[in-house]
Amino acid sequence: MTAPSAAPEQCIYVIDDEALRDSLVWLLESSGYRVQAWESAESFLRDYLPTMTGCVVLDVRMPGMSGLELFEELKRRHFTLPVIFITGHGDVPMAVSAVKKGAVDFIEKPFSERDMLSLISECLAAEQESRDKRQLEADTARRLTHLTQREREVLDLIIAGKLNKQIADVLGISIKTVEVHRARVMEKMEANSLAELVQNVLAVPGGGGR
Repeated sequence: MTAPSAAPEQCIYVIDDEALRDSLVWLLESSGYRVQAWESAESFLRDYLPTMTGCVVLDVRMPGMSGLELFEELKRRHFTLPVIFITGHGDVPMAVSAVKKGAVDFIEKPFSERDMLSLISECLAAEQESRDKRQLEADTARRLTHLTQREREVLDLIIAGKLNKQIADVLGISIKTVEVHRARVMEKMEANSLAELVQNVLAVPGGGGR
């Protein structure tokens, strides 16, 4: 079987009270994934950490706190991992409701191994992409704080689409000075191109102008 394209730190968190849990853990581990499993929503919450990465496979219906109730609680905790619901035929409407509230997808029992592995792969790729995006935004915000006031003024005018001559006119400085500030902005922001600089800064809340 092909090795999964999961980042080393990613893990699949399986929460299910039925025997299906053990067979699912076996399937995922034999496919090369890191897996942790819980038999109840309550036990998962006791072990929950905001630093978890990967995705969650969650049964809709369980004794005690249901999968849907756990999902709502995780949302209140600003949980960002993709969630796949496992559902029986009679629970499909509940699973559809969960998808409308932010769950990635649901899979109906009995499901094929291929379908489950395909869903897992998609979720892990999406979670990695989302985490990379948040990291880039955080790095960009941090780099912005290292700019001097003049460098930030030049950056804001670059973002506004101004040319060097226009920036020089607005700020009352020479074009040569603008070029120096512009080069320092590119270096401090660790941007390889003007397009990359603009794209990264605009991705940060409030980055496109102060």
